[in-house]
Amino acid sequence: MNQFSDKYEAVIGLEVHAQLATESKLFCGDATSFGAAPNTQVSAITLGHPGTLPKTNKKAVEYAIRMGLACNCDIERYNYFARKNYFYPDLPKGYQVSQHTTPICVGGTVAIKTTAGARDIRLNRIHIEEDAGKSVHDIDPHYTSVDYNRAGVPLIEIVTEPDLHSADEAYQYVTEVRRLVRWLGICDGNMEEGSLRCDANVSIRLKGDTRLGTKVEVKNLNSIRNVKKAIEFEITRMIAIVESGDAVKQQTRSFDASNDTTFAIRDKEEANDYRYFAEPDLAPFRLTEAFIHDIKTALPALPAELMAQYQQQFGLSEYDAVQLCLDRETTEFFSQVTAHTTNYKAAANWINGPLKQYMNEHKLGFAQLQLTAEKLSALMQLVEGGQLSFSVAASNILPVLIQDPGKDALTVATNLNLLQVSSSNELEEWVDAALEAMPDKVQEYKKGKKGLIGLFVGEVKKRSKGKADPKIVTTLLQEKLK
Repeated sequence: MNQFSDKYEAVIGLEVHAQLATESKLFCGDATSFGAAPNTQVSAITLGHPGTLPKTNKKAVEYAIRMGLACNCDIERYNYFARKNYFYPDLPKGYQVSQHTTPICVGGTVAIKTTAGARDIRLNRIHIEEDAGKSVHDIDPHYTSVDYNRAGVPLIEIVTEPDLHSADEAYQYVTEVRRLVRWLGICDGNMEEGSLRCDANVSIRLKGDTRLGTKVEVKNLNSIRNVKKAIEFEITRMIAIVESGDAVKQQTRSFDASNDTTFAIRDKEEANDYRYFAEPDLAPFRLTEAFIHDIKTALPALPAELMAQYQQQFGLSEYDAVQLCLDRETTEFFSQVTAHTTNYKAAANWINGPLKQYMNEHKLGFAQLQLTAEKLSALMQLVEGGQLSFSVAASNILPVLIQDPGKDALTVATNLNLLQVSSSNELEEWVDAALEAMPDKVQEYKKGKKGLIGLFVGEVKKRSKGKADPKIVTTLLQEKLK
């Protein structure tokens, strides 16, 4: 950290572009799937041929409203598109169709939580626009190739106020935005494939100053880690410039992930002359109250609402609630499990613990998981009833149920001879054998080292191959050690 970091305050605004998960483009029926051969998902409209007429994708408008409602934005009822004019090789029409004076969503907030505490990051706007194509520089040594498949794909641009003050806040903000777009089903949030991209506007000022410093924009950050690293580097770089007596230049910069630094692409003027004017080929559209109401009614319960419910009604810890709400699939599976049990803590432990561990190790999502909530609940009940230990159930029974969903927990446990033994005769034999094997520890226990009880229980567990009921074993041990 720079030695002068306590002297300055960073001011950060973020622009997140989220590619909407529609099956067709914003103004035509061309496909939007990722990974198709270059220039195979294009038409005369995508390529901007003269005489072609675009038509607005209703689903893209709906998705933008979903995000706006989730962020408590005001929804603009009267909307129109504008042409944003600039030249770039992968912009086939020579202009981009976007929203300028009438963003579909205005204001709103996104809640974040860092080590400094929880707070709301204010949004300036969310607007709809079409994506550009993609310039490819590593196919031909002499020429830049252009793939227009992405041109015309619908985006929403989520623009914050200059309301963030650290790289950590920016990291948490982008993490929350990605969770929200995935939760709402409007974007897959895959930053590696370009479905979610972030531009960061960074400046510094003396602490206590209210004026904004000279801004630098870092473009096209394609991972949340890179957002944090780029901002950290820029803050340090700017402080060093100011402390040396120089002035920060307003620039557009890019991030080099190989060494976690940024480099200048071009100096930027105070304002770009995009020459916005209303798109003449697209009629304005007005949103009805019924249309907005239907979208709002269909929204799923949001993470903040569910986390509060899990803590207040289910008695779960904040940690458990946060882990269950990392993605919508987890909360839906938790809801299915709790339809069969009211032991909410046990359900959270199983899902956040051994189930998630198995899924991560085998690269499974809930969509590929064949284990039903009912089968997991039955396994939980065997543990709660003392017929299985948690460790044996998690390590020996759960994998079998996942791999063979036709089997049930009790049958698997019986066939593998894993059901816990609670009959006193057999348990007593294991307890006696364990104590006979550690006479020195027995003497230490009797002299006051009561913590050794766990060692004896572990020895019995080992001798019984996990079949001894630990509660009964503990009681037996305490009686014999008196």
